[in-house]
Amino acid sequence: MNRELLDVAASLHKRHKPFVIATVVWSRAPSSGKEGGTAIIEPDGTIHGWIGGACAEPAVLREARRVLRDGEPRLMYLGPAEELDGSARDGVMTVPIACASEGALEVFMEPMLPQPHVVVVGRSPGVRTLVRLLQGLDWRATVVDDGGDATGWEGVEVVTSLGHFEHLGVDESAAVVVATQGHYDEPALEAALASPAGYIGLVASRKRSDTVLGYLSDKGYGREALARIDTPAGIDLGHIEHREIAVAVLAELVRRRAAGAIGGGTVSRAADAPRTAVDPICGMTVEVAGARFTAERDGETFYFCCPACKKMFEDQSSQVQG
Repeated sequence: MNRELLDVAASLHKRHKPFVIATVVWSRAPSSGKEGGTAIIEPDGTIHGWIGGACAEPAVLREARRVLRDGEPRLMYLGPAEELDGSARDGVMTVPIACASEGALEVFMEPMLPQPHVVVVGRSPGVRTLVRLLQGLDWRATVVDDGGDATGWEGVEVVTSLGHFEHLGVDESAAVVVATQGHYDEPALEAALASPAGYIGLVASRKRSDTVLGYLSDKGYGREALARIDTPAGIDLGHIEHREIAVAVLAELVRRRAAGAIGGGTVSRAADAPRTAVDPICGMTVEVAGARFTAERDGETFYFCCPACKKMFEDQSSQVQG
């Protein structure tokens, strides 16, 4: 990977953006994709670098979206349709491409997904312990310390006003842990409930939890909204001290990540598959939006991977009509 692509990858990682690294690991001449060729692909189809020509690139972009959706690396074989059966191997996805050159290539695609984002609300030794544990896992931690001081934190985003909560980028893959020790649990939970957070936990005693939930119920929050709040937060470790509660909370977050409830969930939405059509000549899949080569017959639109397929289709149509 060249320096320019390394800079792109570093920038996307710093901004917590998902992407795929696609690398040509084998090629057969005269394919335009060469061994070692690398590209970085974003969920919207933006591609940085070079992975192949007009036949290979659309297929790689399409599969990159699937890689982002399922979060699993994938090895692809791209070649003429008549070769696919002979090239089938366990763990390898075969994709037909209709290149006149009859070249072929294999591309390894690795998803680079952002680590889970956890927003911890409050100020206490337990909050600091939880944040240190999250840093140890390389998870992204944001601290909301309403009316507090942002100094004394290293490598952590700190917000000193609860009013800025809606600007933290909390989405369905994020988790919110409220641990204000009773100082402002209720407004913190209201801010969390207004977000699509995949997990909301309240660190409080059971008695305190009942009081907070009762307050929110009186304010009009229904059963479905209140059910989003996990309280007391964390797996049950019995009677433990404040710093150990942070361990219990982290264990719960890890459990939920393993179950797919937090961490990377928004990639599925960001990488929704575009509408596609099958080229009636070569069988390749073509994205409908922005398709360069189309033809109409009997009121139906057909989409093609290249002008040669379009011409063949039109020639066949003329012979039928003739």
